[in-house]
Formats: sequence, C-alpha cells, structure tokens
Amino acid sequence: MTLRGAGFPIEGPRLPEVRVGPLEARVVRASPTALSVIVPEGVGGGTTAVRLADLPGETAFLEVGRPLATEIHQVDNPAFDRAGDLYVTISGRRGQTVPVPMFRVAPDGQRHPIAAAIPNPTSLAFDRQGRLYVSSRFEGTVYRLVSDERAELFASDLGTPCGLAFGPDDALYVGDRSGSILRVTPEREVSVFASLPPSVAAYHLAFGPDGGLYVAVPTLWSRDSVYRVGPDGAISPLAAPFGRPQGLAFDRQGFLYVVEALAGGSGLYRLRVDQPDPEPVCVLAGDGLVGVAFDPRGGLVVASNATAYRLEVPIRPAADRPAGV
Repeated sequence: MTLRGAGFPIEGPRLPEVRVGPLEARVVRASPTALSVIVPEGVGGGTTAVRLADLPGETAFLEVGRPLATEIHQVDNPAFDRAGDLYVTISGRRGQTVPVPMFRVAPDGQRHPIAAAIPNPTSLAFDRQGRLYVSSRFEGTVYRLVSDERAELFASDLGTPCGLAFGPDDALYVGDRSGSILRVTPEREVSVFASLPPSVAAYHLAFGPDGGLYVAVPTLWSRDSVYRVGPDGAISPLAAPFGRPQGLAFDRQGFLYVVEALAGGSGLYRLRVDQPDPEPVCVLAGDGLVGVAFDPRGGLVVASNATAYRLEVPIRPAADRPAGV
C-alpha cells in the first residue's frame, strides 16, 4: 500500500517506522510525500489501523481481506447467490475426481459441501431463477445444479468452456478459450456468437449495463485487452490494456472491476467503460488473484487459486443482473 501526505521523515539513518495493526511493515519506497510499504503477514483482517511512529496526526485505516474459504481450487470468479452464500470450487487437474467438487460458504464462514458429480468445475453463473450453472473445462460441458447432491447436463460439445454469463436475452454465453464465445439458448441450442484470440489460461465473462459482453483474454503477450462484444457480435477492445486480466464483475454504479494477475501490478482495478479513454484505478492489492464477486448485501470477495478473501466495503453487484453474474 502507499501512504500519501506531507512531511514524512525520511532524512537520517533509518526509514520511518510504519505499523499496520500491531505489526511493523517493511518500507520499500520513501519520499517526503509518499511511503510504500508491504502489508505484513499475520494481520487478522478487517479494518486495520496504520500508524507512523515518528509523525503525529490522525490514524489511517486499511481494509484487509479476511480469509473466508481456504483449501479450494478456483479458476474463475466465485459466485454469490441471492441469500449471500458464496459458491467456490475445487477444480483440480484434468481427470481428477474429488468427492466434494464445490462448497457453499455461509456468511459466517461455515462450509456446506456440494457433492454433485461435476468433474473439474470451472466457471459459475446464476440464471434469473437463481439456478446455478457450472462449466467443466476438460469435459467440454455445462451442468445445472439441481440439489447439493445432483446436477443435470445442460449443454455439451463446448470446447474448453471457461467463463459463463447470462445475457439480457436469458441465453447462457460460454467462453471457449480456444477462440469462441458460444451462445446457448434456454432451449439448449448452441451457436457461435463471436470469435476472439485464444487464451493460454481461461476466458472470463461479464455483461455490462450497456448490454455488451466483456471478456478478459489472458495470453502470453505482456499486454492484453479486455474486449467488448456488442449485441450484434461486433468486437472492440477497451483502450485500457492489462498485463494478465482475469475475473470481471460490474458493480451497481456501472464500474467494471478487473482482476490483474501480472506480477508487480497484481490486484483489483476499477474503470468506467462508458468513457472514451478509461484509466484503471487500483482499488485492492493482492498476489495471485483470479476472481472477484460482489455480495448482494454489500461487500466483495476476491479469490486466489487457493483462498477466497472477504472485504467489508460499500460495493454491491449490478442491480439489473442476478447475483453472481
């Protein structure tokens, strides 16, 4: 994190002492107007005081993510249902079968197993009726969850399906990372909606308030675009490039949030897609993140491959889409 102000004491034999909660933080850059520090491991999470030992003044506060679910394997966004329960996956490697491939995590952190037989669960999306859909990237299928114990096949022959989102037309849009966005109608008819560059990792999808489908396509290039696919299938890249864009989500104010996984700039970025030259603003720092989801009651979760972290911040999902999409 970076503290900005004036008169930071950087002259002398040592750098200023900065404490995050009770722990001393390592200062990595210092000037009279800015101090950049590494948040130390062991901070408990939640709203945390930040103090400079050698400088009087008001205490600053930092929101630190609280681990909500651990020992998971997340490939894309987790997803909230309308009740505020979070769905996470244990996706595993190709062909790996686990007895509990998914969990539903209550707001208090209690885990409820979902033992439905879904191999390598990858991406999640809720429809308008609150039913959960789950892609299986190595099987090339999408399942619809019927109960915690059973799932039914919804669509097959979808390539490598990574990224799910329901559109305003109630069709399910599926990102085949080999280069296609597929449209699956409620009658389960499958067609190619758009073609994009293939991804080395996974497509990530989110519909915006303008009716456009936004797609993150991480590749081996040093800078990648987030693409907008219009209702007519027209494709246009956003002007703001990213290094390795991952999960996407829109909030109620129309901001697009993009998880950036590039080393040295990883975290969660926010931008307006209705501006001609949107400038991404980093709103959260964190290494190894792949997904983001907004709680309908307020707050958000960001996920690495192995852990989902909750932050109590005043952000809600887009009001005109089902929670988790």
